[in-house]
Amino acid sequence: MSLPSTNFFPSAVEELFTLRDWLRFTVSRFENSDIFFGHGTDNAYDEAAWLILASLHLPQDTLDNFLDARLLASERKHLLHLIELRVTQHVPTAYLVHEAWLRGFKFYVDERVIVPRSFIAELLEQQFAPWIEFPEMIESAADICTGSGCLGILLANAFPNALIDVVDISPDAIAVANININNYGLQQQISAIQSDMFSALQGKTYDLIISNPPYVDAQAMSTLPQEYRNEPQLALGSGQDGLDHTHTLLREAPLHLNAGGLLVVEIGHNRDALLAAYPHLPFVWLEVDAGDEFVFLIQREALLAGVQDDSI
Repeated sequence: MSLPSTNFFPSAVEELFTLRDWLRFTVSRFENSDIFFGHGTDNAYDEAAWLILASLHLPQDTLDNFLDARLLASERKHLLHLIELRVTQHVPTAYLVHEAWLRGFKFYVDERVIVPRSFIAELLEQQFAPWIEFPEMIESAADICTGSGCLGILLANAFPNALIDVVDISPDAIAVANININNYGLQQQISAIQSDMFSALQGKTYDLIISNPPYVDAQAMSTLPQEYRNEPQLALGSGQDGLDHTHTLLREAPLHLNAGGLLVVEIGHNRDALLAAYPHLPFVWLEVDAGDEFVFLIQREALLAGVQDDSI
């Protein structure tokens, strides 16, 4: 990311000294801009605090302890550079500070992957109860379209007895996923596999498959805020109706699920389109904080039974 050519408040480095000064300045700049919040925060204050603390390598819960701490000149210059990129180029803060948080877990991210976000993360805290009665009996799982590997790592936390494959078509995403796998010391439990969906998984079967695939439809792709356009577009769009990847999951998952195995898929706002495409499949819609229309669960046997009726 190159520094824009605009003259962005050059006096800030000479006039602002404490973290409190920089917090006020950053909130003002964010409020007076057209940036979009949606990668972990929903307001200028929280975004500013995240950017400042992360850029100074301070824990996110220690703001009050450092408000009157003075920043070094090099820190002030670096922080001004990040603020400028956020405001003028709409670079997501997660990319600027190379970190993102999901359900209390911290992940390395950069422009090679989308910023972690998924309703499935909330469900993993509950280990998909009551559909999975004995989490310790889940011995194999896969995360298809893994991106940064975040859901695969949450899978490992939820099902510690499971060997897990995290799968993505992008070699860049696999590289980032491996960084996060190594950061959590999970190399013995999680394997990162470059694959176009199931293409490199011949012969592999799992007790559980989860996926937060691309699901933005063509119309929505054309109106995304710039922050989302700065993410890999490969990880967002999925055809005219946003269901191209979901069609593949429904068609091929039965070949890779063990008896009684479960498929869990996030589909964004595409529930009506999905139900219209598969009227005979008995989807179970899982409740998350935002509602019950974003994530479905279906058992292998139910999926197999619906194959003929819906011509999957």
